[in-house]
Parts: sequence; C-alpha cells; structure tokens
Amino acid sequence: MARPTGERPTRLARFGFGDRAAELLGPGGLGLWDPATGEPLGEPGAELIGALSRAGDPDLALRQLHRLVESLDRTGSGPALLSALSDDDGLRRRLVAVLGASSALGDHLVANPAQWTALRTTDGQAPSATGVLEPVDAPNPVSALRLAYRLALLKIAAADLTGGRGLEQTMAALSALADGTLRAAYGIAAAEVGAAPRLGVVALGKCGGNELNYVSDVDVIFVAATDDDLAAATGIATRLIEICGLVAWPVDAALRPEGSRGPLVRTLASHQAYYQRWARTWEFQALLKARPAAGDTALAQQWIDTLAPLVWHAAERPEAVEDVRAMRRRIVDNVPAREMEREIKRGPGGLRDIEFAVQLLQLVHGRADETLRVTGTMPALRALVGGGYVGRADGETLLRGYRFLRTVEHRLQLQALRRTHTVPADPAGLRWLAAALGYTAMPGRDAVESFRADWVAHASEVRRLHVKLLYRPLLEAVARVPAEALRLTPEAARRQLEVLGFADPTGALRHLEALTGGVSRTAAIQRTLLPVLLQEFADAAEPDRGLLSYRQVSDKLGTTPWYLRLLRDEGPVARRLARVLGLSRYAADLLARDPEALRLLAEDAELTPRTGDVVRDGFGAAADRHEDPAEAIRAVRGLRRRELFRIACADALSHGSLAPSPVLDVRGVGTALSDVADATLGAALRAAARAYPLPPGLTFAVIGMGRLGGLEMGFSSDADVLFVFDPPPGQPDGASSAAAHAVAEELRRLLGMPAPDPPLGVDADLRPEGRQGPLVRSLAAYAQYYARWSHVWEAQALLRARPVAGDAELGARFVAMADRYRYPATGLSQAQQVEIRRIKARVENERLPRGADPATHVKLGRGGLADVEWAAQVLQLRHAGAHPALRTTRTVDALAAAESAGLLDPADATALVAGWRQAARVRNALMLVRGRPGDQLPRHGVELAGVVRLLGRDDAGEFIDEYLRTARRARAAMEHVLEG
Repeated sequence: MARPTGERPTRLARFGFGDRAAELLGPGGLGLWDPATGEPLGEPGAELIGALSRAGDPDLALRQLHRLVESLDRTGSGPALLSALSDDDGLRRRLVAVLGASSALGDHLVANPAQWTALRTTDGQAPSATGVLEPVDAPNPVSALRLAYRLALLKIAAADLTGGRGLEQTMAALSALADGTLRAAYGIAAAEVGAAPRLGVVALGKCGGNELNYVSDVDVIFVAATDDDLAAATGIATRLIEICGLVAWPVDAALRPEGSRGPLVRTLASHQAYYQRWARTWEFQALLKARPAAGDTALAQQWIDTLAPLVWHAAERPEAVEDVRAMRRRIVDNVPAREMEREIKRGPGGLRDIEFAVQLLQLVHGRADETLRVTGTMPALRALVGGGYVGRADGETLLRGYRFLRTVEHRLQLQALRRTHTVPADPAGLRWLAAALGYTAMPGRDAVESFRADWVAHASEVRRLHVKLLYRPLLEAVARVPAEALRLTPEAARRQLEVLGFADPTGALRHLEALTGGVSRTAAIQRTLLPVLLQEFADAAEPDRGLLSYRQVSDKLGTTPWYLRLLRDEGPVARRLARVLGLSRYAADLLARDPEALRLLAEDAELTPRTGDVVRDGFGAAADRHEDPAEAIRAVRGLRRRELFRIACADALSHGSLAPSPVLDVRGVGTALSDVADATLGAALRAAARAYPLPPGLTFAVIGMGRLGGLEMGFSSDADVLFVFDPPPGQPDGASSAAAHAVAEELRRLLGMPAPDPPLGVDADLRPEGRQGPLVRSLAAYAQYYARWSHVWEAQALLRARPVAGDAELGARFVAMADRYRYPATGLSQAQQVEIRRIKARVENERLPRGADPATHVKLGRGGLADVEWAAQVLQLRHAGAHPALRTTRTVDALAAAESAGLLDPADATALVAGWRQAARVRNALMLVRGRPGDQLPRHGVELAGVVRLLGRDDAGEFIDEYLRTARRARAAMEHVLEG
C-alpha cells in the first residue's frame, strides 16, 4: 500500500493524532479520512477513527493498524480486516486497545497477521482469555510453542485492556499460561532426552501465587523422586529452562536449596534434610507461594505437603521476624538511587511492601489459622482481614494499592513486553502511561497530574501500612508463642493454663471461652491476642487475676470499634495492658472505672506524667465548668483518676522491654502524684469558694506538708495540709475566720464524699495544737503561735511546708514566716537534739502497728522512710540556717546538699539515699499490687511475689536479703546523724 504525503492534519489533531495521521488514514492509506472535507469517510470510518483516538497511544495504534493492513494486503486479506472492524464492535475495541498499548504485540501481529482473527467476537462472545495454550504439534515444536504462547498472551492482553477481565483474572490467566508453557516445554524436553523420570516442577513467586505479570521470571524448584531419577531429571530440567527462555521468559531456579551453587534437581529426601537443617527464614517465606505447576504434579504436591510443617513453624525461630524485616530493608537498599522515586515494585510504598507485610503475617498467624495458608497476595490479605489480623480499612487500602500498582506494572510491561517496574521519567512516556491507564484531562488538572496524585496517595498509604504491620510489636510476641499453644482443644488448653501457673485453670478456661467463643470478628481477634496475653499474665504473681481483669475490660469495651483494633495494631498496647493488669490491682481497678484510659498505653508520650502547670490548668477548667460544687468535684475526680492511671502504668511498666521512654523513677512518681494532689486541692478550693464566697479582700491558701509538701507522695499518701487566711486590711481575724473556716470545711467535705475512685484524704493534724486547735488560722496567728508556743517537732514539720493552692502571695508570706523557725540561725540546742531523739524513739515504740515486723515495715521500720526523713530533717534543723543549699522540702535533695557541704559522710549519704529510694519504691509497689494501702513488706506469699515482679526482680529471697541489707545500712547512717 502506497504512503502518499498529505496536507498537515490540522483537523485530525482534535482526535489526538500526530502529523502523519492524514497520510495513514487518507485515501492512500486506510481510506478512512477525506482530506477534502476534513471528515471521516462514512460511519465505519468515524467509528474506527474514534476507537483509534481512544487508544493509549493513538499514533502507535494507527501506525500498527496500518502496518497490519499492509501485511494482510500481501495476501489480499486487508479489506477483510477493515470490514470486520466495521462490523464487529468487540473486535474493534480489542484490536485497537492492543495496538495502542503494546508495540511488541503489534509487531507480533504484523509478523503473524492471520492471528487477528483470534480477537473476533464469536456467537456474541469475546474470545477465551483463560491462558490455555493451543495444542503444540509441529516439526519445530519450540517455534510452534512460541507462536501459541504469543497468541494466548494476545487474548489475555485484549481482555485486560478492554475491561473484559479484572486484575486477579488477568494474573490468574497469565499464571495458567505459564503453567501450560512449562508443561509443554517439559513434554518437549522429555521427548528430546528420551527418559521419563519422576520429576515435579514446583512454581514459586508470582507464578506460584497465581499473580504473574506480563513479563517476569518464573521461579521454580525441581524435585526428583529418587536418586536414580536425578541424571535424567537434571537433563529435562536443563532443557526445559532453555526452551522457556526461547519461548517466553527466563525460568529462575535460584530459590532452590543453596541457590545457584546447589544442584538443579534434588530428591524429596534431600530437600527435606536441607530445609530441616539449613534453610533460612527467607527460604520458608518463598515457600508460602509454592504450588505444583508441571511434570509429576503428584510428586510436587508431596514435596509441598512434606515441607509444610517446617514452613508453619519457621516464624517461631527467635530471629524469624527480624529476618523478614531485614530482607525487606536490603531490597530497598539495592534499588539504584536514581530509580528509587520511580520504582513501583521494590521501592518504598511499592508492591514488595505489601507482599512482605502479608507474608510475615501469614508466617506468624498461619501456624494456627489454616485459612491463611493461601498462595496469592490478594487472597491472603482478604483472609487476614477476615480473621481479624488486619483491620478492614487497612486491608481495603492495601488491596486498592496492590491493584493500582499491579495495573501500572502491567501497562509498563505490555508496551514492549519488557521486564520493567519503573515509571518513565520523560514527559512523553508519562503521558502515554497515564492514557494507557485510562486517565483523561480534567478541569484544572491534566491526565499526568491525576495519575501522579493517585500514585503518590497509594504509595504513601502502602508504606504507612507496611511499617504499621511489618513492625507491629505484637508480631514478635505472637511468633514466640509455640504453634501448639495457638490452637488448643479445651483439655489441652486446661493443661497449658496449668503449666503457665494459673491456679484455677477451669475458671480461666471459662474466661477464654467467653472471650473467643463464636465466629465473630471480635472472637477472631481475641484468639490472636490471647496466646500472647496469657504469656504475659503467666509472668505475674497471680495470672488468674490478670485474666479476670482483662475479661472485665473486654466485656466493657469489646463492642467499641477502637478497642481490639488498638490492642492489635497500636504498638505495645496489648502486652503493656497484660502486664499492668497482671501486676497491679490498683491500676486494674482504675481501668475498670475508666476503660478508655487504655489509650494511654499506645505511646510513650502518653505515659509521661503531665507537668504541674498543665494538670492544674486542666483540673481548674474542669471545676469551673460546673456551678454545682459536687458536680465540679466529680469532674475533677474523673481527671484525677485518669492521671493516677497514667502514673500507675508508667511505674508498673518501668522495668523490662515494655518500659516507656523516659523511664519514670521513684522521684518522678512522687513529683507526679504531688502535682496531681496540688491540682486536685486547687480545683476543690475553687469549687468550695463558689459555694462559700470569701469576703472581698480576704485571701486564703493551702500549705502542703509532709510528703505532699516534699513532692514525695506515694499512691497511698494522704494530703497533709495547713489552711491559712489573711483578713482584709484593718479587719480583725475573728470577722474573717468563719468564712475561711467554711471554705476549708467545704473543701474537705467535697474531697471526702463517697466515690468509687481512690480517695485523696485531707489531713490537717499537723496544724498548731493538732486536732484540738482551730482548722484555719490567720497568718498572724500562725506567726504568733510559732514564736511563743511551738515545739521542735513543729519546726521539723515546717521543713516540708510548701504552698500548693489558693493565693500565691499569701502562700509565699507563710513560707517566709516559716523559714524563721525551720531554719534556725543557731541550729539546734543540746536540749532540742535530745528532744528529737526522744520523739523518734517514741514514734518507733508507739506508732508501729501491733504485729508489724520492724525489719520490713517500709514507713516506720528500721531503715525505712521515717528513718531517712528524720536524718535529713535533723541535718536541716542543725545547718540550714548557715547553709542555704539545705533549704529544700525534698529529702534526697537535702541529703545531697548536706554531703556537698561536708556535713554528712559520703558513705552515710549513699546509704540513706538508697534506703529512701528502696522504701519509697516498695511502698508504691505494695499499693499497686494490693490495690489498698499497706506499709508492711511480707516475707513470703503471693503479695511478696507481686512486689518482686513489679520491681523487675525474679528471686523473692534474694530481694528480701537485699532489702534488709539496704535498710540496715540506712538505719546505721540515721543513727550516726542523730548522734551528731
């Protein structure tokens, strides 16, 4: 057919054609265009030109069609094709789509023009595109197989490009075509070798997963039945690889044992021995997609069945999870830097991200859940969603990302039937790709911009979810649980619970059945979580209590959409929850009243106590939102409960791999609890002052004493306070006393109202004259009392005085007044020192509870908190007048200042600080473990075991010995200080 030159096709440009379109479409070409009128020739011409204009590359489609018609013209069949294109709408769509998307398939049709008929519509049906090969029987079977392969590929591409098949159907058809090619090549090779050994061909990789793309290596493993078959089997396998390379694609056997260094074919027994002894995690990961493909498929299936138990235990290796993660990182590292941003397979946010996340989840959870033992990525992902291992929204996002990326990959590979996973960098290539994917220009955005926007969105979501799933801490915990413990019969579960240390296995089993019974998604997720949680409960002193608390929380939150998703997906939440519930009755009780506080376990930042200013502002704002003081204090108590849970969890988790960063030490716990007490008192004072407004000019302040004043509160500490007011100028104390007293009584009433939350006891017994004295005094009355009547122990109590709520200026004036008495310029007289020792002895004799063991009573026992605090306070009373560094309300800071000033022997300072830290930690631990106050460290029993576990220790006897040793040293150091 001649190719006359024509006028510049300005009117064809609107169809998207280039300069040669008029020449190729005009009378000297296809005869579809009238250059005189600038319009298509008739309805057939208009339909075909319209179809060509909608192709991925209109010019490519036109050139290829012109070449095909020229080739057919040599046999006189060109008009038949054009006529068929006019009559057969399906043929027109399929042929034009192929010609506009693939120059390689266009070249194939030009070389084999008769094959266009394979795309015709027959009896109203599109041609079959299942990937089935036509029978190969020709003098040159390899050439015939190549032709048959390309014909089948042509049908698959046509159906794919015209929407006749979805992505999964296309991948399945390509995989079936690969199977057929392997089988045909096997038959040719066996005939050439002239032998019939038992040789199975196992497909792996994308072919094994039935998700092959257009141009890819086909990964296989060859397995022979016996040693006698090896020689002939190796000959067949070698020839099969050569044939497939000539026909379609390379066959890659590098995934076999020992890779390219190992023998091409091994016996079943040899394979089994290798995988049992030498195989690495990635080799088992590859076997997830194994399926029989060619040769002796029964032998191939036997090979798969033999190795399956090894595959489904591979995740239990200590290094397995990290091996998969490391392999993914190595793949990313090997992508050339210049291609990283355009790589849709190996780069971040690419197909490998999805595949590795899915495969790791399969390896870990598929040990117990056989529904996950599927070969394809998309079926496996759906199974993971169905089983509750991946959230519905996350699963759907990954499926959309996989479809998008795979479709992009298919279009890239179809163009030249070349193996590529890289998006073009040049504008022309991008325009072609966008058009091939069906993108069109929109107002304000062209097709390439639309494609790029979708690509970036999918890639970023895929990468986010890859990191979320692949680096989920729960995975490592589940992997450490033996497969047998993941799927237990009731009787086996009961035995397992006994082994884990549950005292009531039958009761624990009832809890498990209640949590995991049925076929709901909630039950499925619980079945994933509980094996890990049971291991954590087993590490606690009372596993049964931990499981019971977990069931109670689950019963309250089980229907809440975020609850199980949080446990499954968000960092170490599940294991942290199990540890907290197993170790701390106190925290479990708080959580039972406020289940949504569970969210605090998701991030380290949430387990960091809030600063004092933040807590005070929050509590004050909550109180101010309610006019009714009772309602205001209920709101404040709710916030306090949340803060107490935050601090309790941070303390309970402060040892071991689940510890938040930074770790909260005992001083940090004391500061945080004191800040919460300050904020609670401040909010209660605001509510009380609304109920009993203070007269104008009258100021009121709350002074913290004891451990509150020292910022050293424990979970069982009361708030020791003094109430002080200052009347308006010129007004006597008596006229204002009643108003101030009413506010103080209302504050105590509000905080003392019955409530399910831990109470904050307000103790004002350290006031002048104790319980016999007035609850509230003016600043002047306090000054008069301390100047005329106070004893040395009252000056000692003032050492911890600190303003905590109310008028800040009045609080500062109270502290300035107290400084005159608590930091005496001349120190202590001999009589005062004798009095202090007398009071100390009296406290030990009278206040130690009856039956208490003085060796292990953490507050009043030998070397306990009181001993250390007395030592620090005596040093302050003696020397703070001359050494300002000792003027602090904190015990450890006072000891450090005394040591720095040369007033305390360094060995004694070390012993006292160690004693204080130990006693404070144990006191907090007793409250956390028991859920009620207590200062007596037991010598044996479950409570001692709980304290030991919470403090990160294993041996109770060793812990008691260490406690006694540290306490003896602290006691001796205290006696050195009191003796002067």
